[in-house]
Amino acid sequence: MDPNNDSTSTEAELESFRQRWREEVSARAKGKAPVASAAPADSRPHAPPRGTASAAASHSHARQRSVEETDEVAPYVHQDLGEKQHGRRLDESSAQTAVIASASKEPKTALDHYEKAVERETQGNLGDSVRLYRKAFKLDDSVHEKYKAKHFPPSFFKNRSKPQPQVSSASAAGAAPTTTSKPQDPNPSNAPVTVPNTAHHSLHGLPASLQTLLAEFSTLSISGEPPPTDLSPAPPCPIAAVPEEIIVQILEHLAVQDLAAFVRLAQVCKRLAYLVSTEDQVWKRLALGYEYGFAAMHYSYTCQIDGRPLGDDDEGGFILGDDSDIEDNAPTTPPSPVAVTQLLVPSPYPTYRTLFNRRPRIRFNGCYISTVNYQRAGAASTMSLTWGSPIHIVTYYRYLRFLRDGTCVSLLTTSEPADVVPYLYVEHMHKNHGNLPSAPMKDALLGRWRLTGPDMPGVVDGEKEGTLIIETAGATPKYFNKMILNLSSAGRQAKNNKLTWQGYWSYNRLTDDWGEFGLKNDRAFYWSRVRSYGMSWEEGGRKDV
Repeated sequence: MDPNNDSTSTEAELESFRQRWREEVSARAKGKAPVASAAPADSRPHAPPRGTASAAASHSHARQRSVEETDEVAPYVHQDLGEKQHGRRLDESSAQTAVIASASKEPKTALDHYEKAVERETQGNLGDSVRLYRKAFKLDDSVHEKYKAKHFPPSFFKNRSKPQPQVSSASAAGAAPTTTSKPQDPNPSNAPVTVPNTAHHSLHGLPASLQTLLAEFSTLSISGEPPPTDLSPAPPCPIAAVPEEIIVQILEHLAVQDLAAFVRLAQVCKRLAYLVSTEDQVWKRLALGYEYGFAAMHYSYTCQIDGRPLGDDDEGGFILGDDSDIEDNAPTTPPSPVAVTQLLVPSPYPTYRTLFNRRPRIRFNGCYISTVNYQRAGAASTMSLTWGSPIHIVTYYRYLRFLRDGTCVSLLTTSEPADVVPYLYVEHMHKNHGNLPSAPMKDALLGRWRLTGPDMPGVVDGEKEGTLIIETAGATPKYFNKMILNLSSAGRQAKNNKLTWQGYWSYNRLTDDWGEFGLKNDRAFYWSRVRSYGMSWEEGGRKDV
């Protein structure tokens, strides 16, 4: 075989590949489909395209970034609201620009209209969704079948209909397979073998299956990365040689700085999963701290409705009449939240982890949003020839944002969350907005909040815990409003992310009487994390250093 002939054929194949690549690039730049080359299939090189590696790298980076930004609990609606973007950023790539342009373009086909209608319906805007549904069915009366075939193929339902095999706890914990293989080194980093300290570990309050699984992890150590080959030495793992007491201190600092990152640390290895789930010292710091815990909760009013300090005659708030006795037995000098929290463990909460997850508390790094949709009949026109009457779809939103100093911001508006949440600050509550983007804040009301309770064992006349009382200013100075909500949870993993209505009243200062608002169409509030808020230290926050 002549080497000159081989090099010539290789150069010819490379030149043919370069020519086809240039044609595809020029066709994409002009917005046309690439023209298929006339070269035979066997003459094409088997090397992957140049953009494959970079695309895979960018996809893995984007996926890792999305995982890192996930909160400890997934918001029920309006996930991860942030600042509204206007124009282009300097760090914005061409791929991101293409995605934004494709998302903002108008739908053309019937399927595009149908997908846009489903998106608007998910956001709570039923008026636009009905209009898009009508356009979609006018273009194609069977568009719903195409939508089902695209997003819910038959294979999706086949996989769901198949019974899932039952996995025992031993196999779920990563038990060794039955086939014989080379035994692995349980301590590849050559770390000193020590007995784990279980003095501060507690499995109480967890399901029985999870207790069995975590009990198997208690005897394990942090294992390093396995060697790349059988003859290669194991890569070093410095954290495996760190004593457990220091690791617990590291976990405590991580939990205070970023609770979501602390919870995701359980996905690294089994030993860290055991520490995250059972280390009571870390969960006690979270439950008693001002960052996320109950030291930042207020069980009595700390300010007046307008945010000014309390006076001598304004400690207990306004009390309802015979319709409610929630505040009748309010303690005059309640103990500190930290002292009360310590008395609740081990009864009625067995551990601080259970107390932190189940005890009602308010979140400060986001806002609570209630989306209200209802229909009402419209007036029939005398000039209309139709037999039926028009139907109006009404959509509006309620917003609640709580601050650490005991104040809150309440807003009722028809503006969507993307137009309201970036401006839900106290400094935007003024009347001279004009045509600014913060115009919806002209109707915002300042108020104060407190929680009821705690329902301590042995206290007969104590309040029942789990109720949120809010007092806000009214439409005029002679009125003020009072809302009573119940704290609950929505979803299997999320906790304390829902506020359900118990009552809504208006008080007339001149006539000294209460008027109740009807809650026929109102819906519950759901918490949504807002990254631009941070932990809201600037609004009267207090940080325990």
